[in-house]
This record gives sequence, structure tokens and C-alpha cells, in this order.
Amino acid sequence: MDWMLEELASSVPQTRNVVVLSSDGLCMAQFGADNDTADRLAAACAGLQSLSAAIASEFPRGDGHMKLVVVEVDGGFFYLMAAGAGAYLAVLADDDVDAGLMGQRMRDLVARIGQHLTTPPRADRQAP
Repeated sequence: MDWMLEELASSVPQTRNVVVLSSDGLCMAQFGADNDTADRLAAACAGLQSLSAAIASEFPRGDGHMKLVVVEVDGGFFYLMAAGAGAYLAVLADDDVDAGLMGQRMRDLVARIGQHLTTPPRADRQAP
């Protein structure tokens, strides 16, 4: 999956980091970040997707699921997109990134590999 994340980063100028994470905040794949940075981003994303789901549940005609969160800060943008059941795609980009292009490329990537990004729920393992 790393080459697909690299392809996203190279196709959108000003992309800094790309991380695929599970809903419980575990980094599953990354591009452009060291392991510590990817792990911190994944953990922060778990909290953000949980907050987003709480907000989404306030819309009576919605399904209660987060689809896309964009955060703009001094110096850049953060994108978090649902990428399958229990999986998310997160991107950090510089402040001069083409936001429309980023959204399009993220949607394209999720559509191409969304089912491969899905993480099954963890089951309690019991001794035989």
C-alpha cells in the first residue's frame, strides 16, 4: 500500500504526510513521516473521528458517520477521510496546497483501495 500513498503525495504538490489508520488509532501504513510522527497522527485522528461521529449523529437525516474532516491551521491543512469500515486516510499538507485537488485525489485513492483499508473489528481471543 505504501506505493499508493506515495502516489497520492506526489500527485498533489505540498503534501507532507499520508497515514492510513484504524479507528482505534493504530497506524497501518504511512508515507513521508517517521514512525513516531505517524503514530502521533494516527492517535490524534482516532479522537477526531470519534468527535466527528458524535457531531454527525446530530443530523437527523444523516447516517451518523464521518466522511471528511478538514482542519486549517497556521502553516497548513489536515484532512481526515473515512476509507472503509474502521479505516481512515489522513493527510497533512502545506498551506498552499490545492485543497480541491487533495480532496479529489483522496476520494480516488479511497475508491481504489477502500476495501483493502477496511479493518475488521477486534475479537477477544479465548484460550481453547
